[in-house]
Amino acid sequence: MRLDRRGIMDAAQKRDWTSAGVSLPAYGVADMSARTVKNPTWIHFGAGNIFRSFIARLNHSLLNRGLADSGIIAVETFDYEIIDKIYDPFDNLALSVGMAADGSLELDTVASVAEAIRADRGRERLAEIFRSPSLQMASFTVTEKGYALTDMKGELTAAAKEDMASSPEKAKSVMALTAWLLWERFQSGARPMAMVSMDNCSRNGEKLRSAVLKIAAAWRESGFVGERFVPWLSDENQVSFPWSMIDKITPRPSRAVYDTLTARGIEDMGTVVTSQGTHIAPFANAEIPQYLVIEDRFPAGRPKLEDAGVYFTNQETVNKTETMKVCTCLNPLHTALAIYGCLLGYDSIAAEMGVPALKGLAERIGCKEGLPVVMDPGIFSPRDFLREVLEERLPNPYIPDTPQRIATDTSQKIPIRYGETIKAYVKRPDLEAASLTAIPLVIAAWFRYLLGVDDNLLPMELSGDPMLPELQKGLEGIRAGSPDSYRGQLKPFLSNKALFAVDLLEAGLGEKIERLFVKMLAGKGSARQTLTDALEL
Repeated sequence: MRLDRRGIMDAAQKRDWTSAGVSLPAYGVADMSARTVKNPTWIHFGAGNIFRSFIARLNHSLLNRGLADSGIIAVETFDYEIIDKIYDPFDNLALSVGMAADGSLELDTVASVAEAIRADRGRERLAEIFRSPSLQMASFTVTEKGYALTDMKGELTAAAKEDMASSPEKAKSVMALTAWLLWERFQSGARPMAMVSMDNCSRNGEKLRSAVLKIAAAWRESGFVGERFVPWLSDENQVSFPWSMIDKITPRPSRAVYDTLTARGIEDMGTVVTSQGTHIAPFANAEIPQYLVIEDRFPAGRPKLEDAGVYFTNQETVNKTETMKVCTCLNPLHTALAIYGCLLGYDSIAAEMGVPALKGLAERIGCKEGLPVVMDPGIFSPRDFLREVLEERLPNPYIPDTPQRIATDTSQKIPIRYGETIKAYVKRPDLEAASLTAIPLVIAAWFRYLLGVDDNLLPMELSGDPMLPELQKGLEGIRAGSPDSYRGQLKPFLSNKALFAVDLLEAGLGEKIERLFVKMLAGKGSARQTLTDALEL
């Protein structure tokens, strides 16, 4: 069996797919694709695994039940090999693999992607889509760094400056590309639509809107766009930027899943590692639990995603669910396990949850330090959500999630995942930030991680991070295994509100972080010992 349109439509192979436990589309894929290409309603930027395993599957569910007749157009703006090696050869199909904690697999052939476009080669097609009267929404999973126009110092990046100084049709970054496509829509009738960030970051709709408006304003000042464009773009009755909260752990492709699929007779399921470092396969494996909460502001209408399990609500509730997850109940735990997992030599988040010190760290961050200031959204119970994370999701041995993957772009995550909790402690008269233990441990361990040497004092490859050169330059002179090499190099970072969302020195945590960091420099095993001692295990 091969995952392509011919393979899933052949009568004989259909029986084989069914025997292999794979669900096939209940709709005509070719007809759906033709309708979508002619009259697109939904375009998505960011064609990676979270899109394929979750967002595309939501639309696929509606198509299967006759609750939608149009699919999604997927656009890749960064790693074009994803389109060349995963979308095109498999006719835009994806095998969605849900991995339950008991080891069972849910296999579903997702066929809702009607068209896949490389942004570098498909600019005219993208403009055509945005000029289409039928288009209702654009969604985004481009990671937090995709929205960033400024660096750690709050200054415009070189890429942002170049985009702002160039005419719209020369846009390079995803934010500038988005602004240009909206300019195309404005010129073709100024029809309304929704721009929906589905990225795993706080106030994602606000980040998207701010970036697009900043670029558009620069173009207006240079005379590249008309005076009426920015007011139209600023009117959320015309162009809305709903906030959302998304949650589904989607790790790299699992070798065990590949072996299972191959044993069942499914061909060409091998993982591709692109030149950009993306690990992707014709299948996308993920956990079963999933959450998507979206602010219900769609001036041109939207798919009936509530029938696929999406929560639609107001902005305040979306913000509360996002804050609950990102600041307390999941993301801080994930990042802590990622940093320590890299330092201590683990290659599985689930395996870390079997280590008392690491499990204790995660529990303390969430249950003891996070819950006192947690944001309760009303539609979820924070305690129940946290229990599911600690007892079911993170320990799931069949989710091949690695600390190294989660450690990617940590500098972009730290301000929200820890800074907001620290700020909440500072603001509360009945709490003291200086009483925190687990969060300072994570911050100290992150600086120790940035030295590129593990807890056995062996060289360690660091995960990608846009701030890595700047961070490592500031840590020059510090040597793992030599506590005397520390001479206050952390202080400029600890007082940097852009990095931590709060001045850690003013919050009373600076000296504690420095002490913990210096202890982690003592020698082999000192990071693990510092963790154990601090948690009093």
